[in-house]
Amino acid sequence: MNIVLGISGGIAAYKTPELVRRLRERGADVQIVMTASAEEFVTPTSLQAVSGRPIRSNLWDKEAEASMSHIELARWADLVLIAPATAELMARLAGGGAPDLLTTLCLATEAPIAIAPAMNRVMWANPAVQANRETLEERGIQILGPDVGSQACGETGAGRMLEPDVIADAVCSPEFAGAVADGILAGRTVLVTAGPTREPIDPVRYITNRSSGKMGYAIASAAHALGARVILISGPVSLPEPRGTDVVYVETAEEMQAATQDRVADADIFIAAAAVSDYRPAETSAQKIKKTRDTITLELVRSPDILASVAALQNAPFTVGFAAETENVRKYALGKLENKNLDMIVANRVGSDCGFDYDDNAAEVLWKGGEKVFDKMPKSELAAGIVDVIAVRFFETRGDEMQPTLSIVSIKE
Repeated sequence: MNIVLGISGGIAAYKTPELVRRLRERGADVQIVMTASAEEFVTPTSLQAVSGRPIRSNLWDKEAEASMSHIELARWADLVLIAPATAELMARLAGGGAPDLLTTLCLATEAPIAIAPAMNRVMWANPAVQANRETLEERGIQILGPDVGSQACGETGAGRMLEPDVIADAVCSPEFAGAVADGILAGRTVLVTAGPTREPIDPVRYITNRSSGKMGYAIASAAHALGARVILISGPVSLPEPRGTDVVYVETAEEMQAATQDRVADADIFIAAAAVSDYRPAETSAQKIKKTRDTITLELVRSPDILASVAALQNAPFTVGFAAETENVRKYALGKLENKNLDMIVANRVGSDCGFDYDDNAAEVLWKGGEKVFDKMPKSELAAGIVDVIAVRFFETRGDEMQPTLSIVSIKE
């Protein structure tokens, strides 16, 4: 989701760097537009650091406005979120005023608008403010909050801006902003596997790996943000369920294979992001193995190859594999792409300093005749980029009369 975050001049503006971080964690791309008063509470420098984008604040910026930048921003946005929204800002919106960049783009956009009011409890209760609130709601502007609690002025009551996590959860819901209906994967089903598997040795021990599931969960969220129905088959992880996805929990490789086989017929795209155990114990002890000998031999047998079995189906979905390697990453990934007859593979290096357990990663997306390289970035952003590439290639190779116009990524062919 492309979010224009408008910041007006209230004390709650100090929370906006955290809000930006929470929005980006959920896969949103955030462009900040500040009012002049907002700059008295939070600096453009700090906001640029967390958003990764230059801050816009001046309607009369000759360089930016030479290309009608406020119109470009208005068209770029999937959602305009104003947090905090002061009483003054609400009055401008209700009256249709456009004295600055933020209110101008609010008039020029066709995207949904949401505001998170923040002000003193007496100001919030003022009849003029409540009349403006009613006017804005009648026009379809979403009002988030305010919360009730202690305020910067020392009083307690309604008027606090909602906490950044609450706002981010609300606006990053595709149902809230209408993103599902308009997403390029709307009407498509994406099946994702994520996390590790656990292969039991006895009732208290098992073989597993270091996968946290973060990348697979981010992939599921990114696919949902593009409008897909997402089914996530998850190994044991300590992560919250991605919003809007159907989650199926499994433990072993055989359970993950069975869950995949049961659901793959409905899938248009299959993304195998799970770190499935390659081997499992040939036998599992029904009781805890006691420490009675100096050595013990554990016989291992091959686990099912879920990815290869899906790719080999007669009517296989668009099939994407992952190659997490400690060395020769590209070589091994290309071999896996060829040997398993995949449509695409995502290759990344893993080790003690990268990959598993980390919140960021880098990757190469490879297919026959093309590639897309992603430098190190948060996994949520990386996942969004990867799913964009998958969507483009899916429609290029499996597209039909309903194929949308695609311009989301630049792909090196």
